[in-house]
Amino acid sequence: MRRTWAPSGQTPTIRHRYRRDKISAISALSVSPQRRRCSLYAHFHLDNITHVEVALFLRELLRHLSGHVIVLWDGGPVHAGGDVRKLLARHSRLHVERFPAYAPELNPDELVWGYLKGRLANAGPDDIQELLDALSAEARRLRNLPEILRAFVAGSELPGFF
Repeated sequence: MRRTWAPSGQTPTIRHRYRRDKISAISALSVSPQRRRCSLYAHFHLDNITHVEVALFLRELLRHLSGHVIVLWDGGPVHAGGDVRKLLARHSRLHVERFPAYAPELNPDELVWGYLKGRLANAGPDDIQELLDALSAEARRLRNLPEILRAFVAGSELPGFF
C-alpha cells in the first residue's frame, strides 16, 4: 500500500487481501560499454530464490550477453551457493564483484524495484497470478524504456558510466 488520494471529505477505499502468497524476483540491469545501451533482465518465482535459481539466471544472462560479463551484487547467501560457484568456475567470461555491505544506494537495481513497486502500488490483485501477470507486464514495459533504465544507472551512486 502506498499513499493515495480522494476528493476532499471522502475517505479513499483501497481493496486488498492479507495473504501470505509472495513472488520472489531476481533481476539485472546490463550496461553495454560499447553501445552504452541498458537492458533489464528479470525472472519471477513463486517460492524463495536459492543458489539454484541464481545459477540459472546467470546462465541465461550469459546466453543473452556477449563478451565478458561483470556482475555487481550484494553479499546475499544465495550468491555463494554451490551451483553458483560451479557456474563461475566453468565460465571464465563471468566475473562477480560485491557491493560494499549496506550500500543499496550503489545498486541501480534497487531503483528498478522502487519504480516497479510504485507502478503496482494500490493495485489490489485478486490472487497471486494476477499480481505475477501485472508485475511481468510492468517489467516488459520497462524493458522498452531505455532512457529510464539509463536514469537508474545514472541515479545510483556508482562511479559514472555515462
